[in-house]
Amino acid sequence: MTDKGALSQRHCKPCEGGVIPMTPEEANTNLEEIEEWELAADGKAISRRFRFRNFHETMAFINAMAAIANTQDHHPDFSAGYNYCEVNYTTHAIGGLSENDFICAAKINAS
Repeated sequence: MTDKGALSQRHCKPCEGGVIPMTPEEANTNLEEIEEWELAADGKAISRRFRFRNFHETMAFINAMAAIANTQDHHPDFSAGYNYCEVNYTTHAIGGLSENDFICAAKINAS
């Protein structure tokens, strides 16, 4: 199932803790709305590996991702190389997943 716009049209809400992380079941339900993202074995993060033709495309993606992260004030962990970028989202303040992680993943997919 693809993101039909619901998640990608939302805006992240500030999260400084005090919120219960999503259960693996809730995470899997949200995961159905974003293509190619995977749930970590411990259920506390989602990730996706993006592939590109060259370093320039990889860096362009990283810059676009940074713009989304800054606009949403929700930042991923990522690693990158010549033709790939692996993006990981978790909400550090709660030690697991929040809706913000899925919103940002959907926005990246839509960009």
